[in-house]
Amino acid sequence: MMKIFLFFILAVALNAVEYAVIANKKLDNYSFSKAKIKMIFLKKHKILNGTELVPINLESANSIRNSFESNVLNMSKNRIKSFWTKEHYLGHRPPLSVKSSKSVLSFVRKIDGAIGYVLLSDADESVNVIYKWSE
Repeated sequence: MMKIFLFFILAVALNAVEYAVIANKKLDNYSFSKAKIKMIFLKKHKILNGTELVPINLESANSIRNSFESNVLNMSKNRIKSFWTKEHYLGHRPPLSVKSSKSVLSFVRKIDGAIGYVLLSDADESVNVIYKWSE
């Protein structure tokens, strides 16, 4: 029985998907906590040492975005929708959305202050990995 349990644990660990929040290289010398990342994506923290922060989302149906919202933002889709509905009436807009991880990487490479999220395996040396999580 113990062997089956250990095999199950190993199988789950090997199948874990790893994700990363990535930032433009201009943000190389800063630390980012999960709470700070949440504030950036809710547009409550907009500037870091004179650099405008530009969060970028994947489309709402994307599984990476779903994982980001539940594991990093700790918010359900309904709660996020409600949040941005209220913010809309205050004149605030949600982060831009793009279709693919490739688009997120390209945006983050080119735009000073850009922050996005991708599969960890898609991140390369052209961006900074500032936070990781897995499922």
